[in-house]
Amino acid sequence: MPPKTKFIFITGGVVSGLGKGIASSSIGSLLESRGLSITLQKFDPYINVDPGTMSPFQHGEVFVTDDGAETDLDLGHYERFTNARMSRLNNFTTGKIYDTVIQKERRGDYLGRTIQVIPHITDEIKASIMKVAGGVDLVLVEIGGTVGDIESLPFLEAIRQFKVDVGRENVLYIHLTLVPFIGGSGELKTKPTQHSVQKLREIGIQPDILLCRCEQKLSKEIKSKIALFCNVPVECVITAIDVEHIYDVPLWFHQEGLDEKIVELLNIWTKAPDLSSWQKLADTIRNPEREVTIGIVGKYVDLTDSYKSLNEALRHGGYSSQTSVKLKFIDSETTEDAKGLDVLDDVDGILVPGGFGERGVEGMTSAIRHAREKKIPFFGICLGMQVAVIEFARNVCGLTQANSLEFNPNTPDPVISLMEEQKAVHNKGATMRLGAYACTLEKSSKSFAAYGEREINERHRHRYEFNNQYMDLLTQHGLKVAGISPKTGLVEIVELDGHPWFVGCQFHPEFKSRPMSPHPLFTHFIDAAVAQSKRRQWEQQKTQLSAASSSLESAESTPAEKQEKSSAC
Repeated sequence: MPPKTKFIFITGGVVSGLGKGIASSSIGSLLESRGLSITLQKFDPYINVDPGTMSPFQHGEVFVTDDGAETDLDLGHYERFTNARMSRLNNFTTGKIYDTVIQKERRGDYLGRTIQVIPHITDEIKASIMKVAGGVDLVLVEIGGTVGDIESLPFLEAIRQFKVDVGRENVLYIHLTLVPFIGGSGELKTKPTQHSVQKLREIGIQPDILLCRCEQKLSKEIKSKIALFCNVPVECVITAIDVEHIYDVPLWFHQEGLDEKIVELLNIWTKAPDLSSWQKLADTIRNPEREVTIGIVGKYVDLTDSYKSLNEALRHGGYSSQTSVKLKFIDSETTEDAKGLDVLDDVDGILVPGGFGERGVEGMTSAIRHAREKKIPFFGICLGMQVAVIEFARNVCGLTQANSLEFNPNTPDPVISLMEEQKAVHNKGATMRLGAYACTLEKSSKSFAAYGEREINERHRHRYEFNNQYMDLLTQHGLKVAGISPKTGLVEIVELDGHPWFVGCQFHPEFKSRPMSPHPLFTHFIDAAVAQSKRRQWEQQKTQLSAASSSLESAESTPAEKQEKSSAC
């Protein structure tokens, strides 16, 4: 570890869901704007080794890194806000830490000593932090959970010790807390923040900076009160106000002087911050020239965090054309019959995202058929691509019982099959095809037009694949194989010629989209949706003009003409 590496620990109090991930990412972006190199790390207090086997309804999205780690969704924020690229070393859970310690004990690494939370678990936590400390100026470490939770105590104890280990001048503690507004009395209340900091100080951690999440800007009096009771300078009490868009947070923190205070407390010399790209992004978001609606037909729409990276990537796709992207979440179980498809009447594009299990798949199939037949731009990702193949096989190729072996192990036409290397796999955790893999694009494809290059690398998370035994039949009927894995021959992308935009990909492009560098597939999908919106508006105008013309002709007809027409009938 270089001597200059310094560490910032971000904790949260009062309630969960205050936005530690966004706060940590925003701080990272501010420090990068000053010319500093940074990385971020997340510690999660749950006992799962990773979130890969957890329900999206409990945990939200599983974010996949290039090296195939299934990680917390906050790592997606880290990559979208900063230039840092995450790996399996950037996310640790209680389960992962304990698993490592137990394996060491089984090997005899501890030489017969009694294994305890202190020092063995805390030492392993500190060692995990040091693994990402090489070659960067700053490491930002987010501690998941809420101060006071029993699960997070070992992590808090470890970061308390860490300040002693590396030197006080190299560590900064930032605590995100809540200052609620009580509508009945019309007051902001500081007591929850006081108690949260008190709990943190009982553990032995004195926060250096407080980020106070609130609905309105804190007055000087409120800041002074918090500073007095929490033992911090008043200038270290930062208003973390609710903003219109998450990409406004770095600008707001800078306005509050947060980045200046951090470099001052850590005694770091930096250049002046350059936030011009963030300001330009904020202006683009606030001043769109048009709007499109994208229907997301998925299995986990009741918790939109299940599609966090996807939602952001769709919005990113509109930024280059100054298009506001409105997301319409549609439960795929509601679109299984024709009546349920009415919800798609006002959308300009249809996206079917990833997922696991049979529930809702028939509704996805109906939505994809609707998109194909009505010429509505369609984007299928992972499961969405697989269901698009199933729909095409059934309704175009005449394989009426075509299916995936995941949903029907006895289907006579398994157009989607279990990958060969998965057939001997029994454990569920971290055993899928995970991480970045190469793909070679067909030059005549829409995908090549989007990427502008033939060789690409994208992140994957799946067990099932396109069954190449059906490739000839499907392509003969018009399905285009637009991308192939050069090593395995696995079909990575399918398209339809003669359709405005119909693309399905086996990988997850949303994981590599950034607000200032949108993923090309999402940019082209939104461009196609803009064209569809214009077509839809033109059709509506034609219908209205036709109706108005008929009304006018009827009104201008003389009584004799009306009588003549009536007699002719």
